[in-house]
Order: sequence, then C-alpha cells, then structure tokens
Amino acid sequence: MFLYLLLFLVLYAITKHLLNKFQNLPPSPFPVLPIIGHLYLFKNPLHRCLSKLSDRYGPVLFLQFGSRPVLLVSSSSAAEECLTKNDIVFANRPHLLAGKHLGNNYTNLTYASYGDHWRNLRRIATLEILSLHRVQMLSHIRADEVRSLIRRLLSSDRNQVVEMKPLFLELMLNNMLRMVADKRYYGESVEDVEEAKKVHKIVTDGNLLGGTSNIGDFLPLPKWIFGGGYENSLIELQKRRVSFMQSLIDERRKILTSDGSSISKEKTKCMIDVLLSLQESDPEYYTDEIIRGLMQTLITSGTDSSAGTMEWAMSLLLANPEVIKKAQNELDHCVGNDRLVNESDLPKLPYLNCIIKETTRLYPAGPLIPHESSEECTVAGFRIPRGTILLINLWAIQQDPKLWDEPTRFKPERFKESEGIMRDGFKFMPFGSGRRGCPSENLAMRMLGLTLASLIQCFEWELGNEKMDMIEKLGISLCKANSLQAKCQPRPIMSDVLSRI
Repeated sequence: MFLYLLLFLVLYAITKHLLNKFQNLPPSPFPVLPIIGHLYLFKNPLHRCLSKLSDRYGPVLFLQFGSRPVLLVSSSSAAEECLTKNDIVFANRPHLLAGKHLGNNYTNLTYASYGDHWRNLRRIATLEILSLHRVQMLSHIRADEVRSLIRRLLSSDRNQVVEMKPLFLELMLNNMLRMVADKRYYGESVEDVEEAKKVHKIVTDGNLLGGTSNIGDFLPLPKWIFGGGYENSLIELQKRRVSFMQSLIDERRKILTSDGSSISKEKTKCMIDVLLSLQESDPEYYTDEIIRGLMQTLITSGTDSSAGTMEWAMSLLLANPEVIKKAQNELDHCVGNDRLVNESDLPKLPYLNCIIKETTRLYPAGPLIPHESSEECTVAGFRIPRGTILLINLWAIQQDPKLWDEPTRFKPERFKESEGIMRDGFKFMPFGSGRRGCPSENLAMRMLGLTLASLIQCFEWELGNEKMDMIEKLGISLCKANSLQAKCQPRPIMSDVLSRI
C-alpha cells in the first residue's frame, strides 16, 4: 500500500511539473504535492522563506498554496511589469477569511475588488480624508501627541528602562482616533481608563488576527477539520469593532446636530464629520456601514504599521549611535536649541529623511504585497492564469544585492547619494505602488518624521538591554518580536525648552 501511495505521489509531482512547462507557467519548485501543494516548504517568517526559494529557483515563481495558485515576484523589473502594464489586472485583493469578516464581506477599501465601488472609496479617502490640505489642517493633533509622548518620557526615571512599542502604539492610536473621531484614549486628561483598555484590545486583536495565516484559506477541505476557532474569533472581533465605531458615529452625529443645524454647515473637525456631511447629500450610498469601513481602514492602517516602523527606526539608531549623532547635529544646525522641531522643519532635514527611508527599506511594514489577477495575463514572458494570487516580495527586492550596495547594512547615506529618487526601477516602494498603493503615505511620513525628530532632538538614548534584539514577527505588519527596551535622558542643550513643555 505504501509503495502504491509513493508511486502515486511521484507520478503526480512529475505530471504537474511537466504540465506547468507545457502551459508556459513560471518555474515551480519540485515537487508539488497533492492537496497541500508547496505548503510543506514554508517556515516563518514567510518573507524570508520565500526569498530563499526565489534565490534558488528564480525571481518569478509559480507556487501552490494548497488549492490556490500563487505568483511570487522577487525582482524589481517583474514587480514593475505587474504594477504598470498589468496594474488593472492585479488590482484585486485575494479573498480570504479575514477580508470576509473584517472587511464587511470584501466591501471596505482594503479588501474590496477593483471596480466602481472601490474607486469611489479610494476617491473619498484620497480627496476628502487624506488630502494634503486636510492632513496639514490636522497637524496640531500630531504636534500635541508628540509633545505628550515627550512629557511621558520626561516624567520617567532616568535609570528606568522604557518599553517603546506600547508608547508608539498609544501615540498612533491617539493620533488616528483624534483624526477620526476627535477623541483620545491614552496619556494625560483621559477619563475613561476602562474604555481605553477595550479600544487597545480591539486594535491589538485586529493586528494579530488580520495578519494571521489561516490554513483553511488554502486547503479545499471541510471547515470542521480545522475547527471554527479562527473564524469565530474574526466574527467576534468584528462585532466589537462595529459596536465601538458605531458608538463614535452616534456620538459625533449627536454633537453636530445638537443645535439643530445642518451637518454640512458645520466646520468639520474630524473624519466622521466629513463622512456624515457626505451622508446628508447621499444617504443611500454613504451609509453608516460605509463610514465604519473607512474608519476601520484608517485606524488599522495608521496604527500598528507606523508604530512598528518607529520601533524599527529607534532600534537601528540605538544599534548605530553614530547615526544618532549625525541626526542631532543636523537638528541643532537647522532647528536650533531654543524650540522644538515641528513639521515645517522636516523638508530641511534630509539626513532624518534618509534614516526613515533606510528603515523602511530594511523593514517594510508590508514585506509581502498581495494582489489577485482578474484575468489571464503575461508576466516576464510567462502565462499567468486568472485568479492567481500575486505576492510581491518587497522585502527581498529592497535587499537585493544586485540593486543595493551592502543591502543588509543600515546605511542612511545611500538615499542622500541617490538624490531623493524614491522608486527608481521599483526597487524601493515601502508604501506599495499602482492603484493599490497606500493612500496615507503622506500622513505616515509626517508622523514618522516628527516623532523621530523630536525623540532625537530632546533625548540622549542608550540600550536598556546588553544586546540589541532584531528578531522579526509578521502579523498585519512586520514588527519586532520583542519590544525595544531603551533608556533616555534629556539633552542638556535642550533643558530650557523641555522645562517649558
């Protein structure tokens, strides 16, 4: 019996391999097994595992994630072909359980298929919520929250080890929730501590479940074999999300209509106000469900990824103290020591900008960019069937030794030498590209720049542990497996300014 089974597996693998060549599909690791496909090859972290497969078999690969065909792209030229010539073909997202439940049955901006509905959501996000004018108008929120973080660090004992990730996450949550609903939940002047804990759990559960791989998405087997734990957790989380976001909508609606005036005539202060104004003009389209979906997208995309990037940046700076000194010298020269750095100073701080770019090159928040083909197309001369999941291994491209000198080294100067070229040959695109590129890039860069500039300007930093830990963990974004432990003390040269904060 065992020999028959072995013979079947060998014949299946050989037949599948030859069939792929006959159909002009990209190279595929041998063998591909029945039912599980290439899943037997995968280890965590997935982006590193897939990079090794590309090193061995080539930069354009055809894989089987169980029953789902996957195109793995690890070269800048193939990525450019996918995101330019075939941009519309690959404008969909894969339909996975997380999108079904957390994305309102694939209808919110993150998970919706390309079409009129998605284009309208994207237009609202780009023009109404994240436009340059609106982001600039809310700059006072970012300044307030960064100053609050500075005060928290000033109040801590100088010899105390500070865990940085929770501070960054709370900073970003306050920033995003004030933008969305004009409410803050952490730090000073926060009355409802229990409510803050609930919000924190909703966000952290979403980051965990939204980025968790579910084997049931890829294996065509009955759901009872895997149990309903993962799907039930998604359903329960979405119920909590809907309840929380609806309470914010109801609260803003009550505030805006309390004096009997029209919402559209009110001066909009936050994202919900803007969307409620649109709801007045077109209530059939701008339902509360649509508003909740846009809220969820902004909060999810604007918290964990930015907080994680801040933590990576600080970890790299602490591991390279000479870089901190260069950045402090730039700040002292361009800003001075008689005031805090502000957003208007950021364009005058090219070295700081290089630090952020180099951080996102080494540790992109989304190391694997997922798309799905809506029709058959050609990539690198190979035929790609309709319904194929596209995974662009951004992490591998941004550390390709053919594109980058000393690719694993933290070297901010490389971007100064490139004279600010961001996406030369699609070798650097930490916010994605094409129709599905991140619409909040401008907001993220402003928040990253202001936070890091303030921490570098105001404090001297040192490691809280004997050795730097750079172990990765991939959830909804790429983050450190263990939170950065650091010590800080105020820079004497900034003592007068800090005493007045």
